[in-house]
Amino acid sequence: MAVIDTTRPHTTGLRGLVSQITAAFLAWKDARATRAALSRLSDRELEDIGITRGEIDRVARSV
Repeated sequence: MAVIDTTRPHTTGLRGLVSQITAAFLAWKDARATRAALSRLSDRELEDIGITRGEIDRVARSV
């Protein structure tokens, strides 16, 4: 049985490139905001939500 991945729209050319760059920029911006917000929390607050200070980068990239 063949499997077709339909999670990404098919885009080509300049419009597709602009869409990919825009998506990458927005993902970077979201990760940056998440990283900043988590960095402002105390160690106790981070512990309450189940992460450590060393995990902030990983968590921010997965958002």
